Amino acid sequence: MRIVQLPVGPFEMNAYIVSAENDRSCVLIDPGDEPDRLIEQVQKVGLKPKAVFLTHGHLDHAWKSAAIKKYFKIPLYLGEADLPLLESLNDQAALFNFGRTEIPQVDEFYSEEETVEVGSLSVHPLHTPGHSPGSFCLCINDVVFAGDVLFKESIGRTDLYGGSYPDLMHSIRNKLFPLPDSTVVYPGHGPSTTIGFEKQHNPFLNPERIPFT
Repeated sequence: MRIVQLPVGPFEMNAYIVSAENDRSCVLIDPGDEPDRLIEQVQKVGLKPKAVFLTHGHLDHAWKSAAIKKYFKIPLYLGEADLPLLESLNDQAALFNFGRTEIPQVDEFYSEEETVEVGSLSVHPLHTPGHSPGSFCLCINDVVFAGDVLFKESIGRTDLYGGSYPDLMHSIRNKLFPLPDSTVVYPGHGPSTTIGFEKQHNPFLNPERIPFT
């Protein structure tokens, strides 16, 4: 599996292009901004996009996702509980004096009971509410794309619409921490980390520092 991480937009949100080793199929995770740059990167290496996966419906992760979906004519996936957030993208944009955008149509909602097969990639969705009601982390092989749930030595904010600190901590403890310690975490912002490192060093998640609720 090949992973290209591209920080995009004023929030420097990590968009990901994830492609298989044995074919040219790929998926785009959180292509929230700079669609022309993402399209150029995909075409430069001759990949064939098969789907857009949004970890959640916040502005920085989803704002320009419709452009990617339309250009490649591919389905878009989202957690159903975040549909109101996605539909409010222009309201979110107005808070930052951004222009209006096209609201992408959701083709499929994630289900934890269903693995999404995209070419030779198998995507296992994990419902991880707390940062937003419909946040999903996406497991592919031995990595997890965590959106804004877990960061290196930090966690997602919970003061936005639908956020919940208890839910976020429960999601991390019960959905992410059971993954192998060697699992690489690719977050929505900042550098990658591992589950094992966060268990030991994340001040929000080390039980000796802050108990789980």
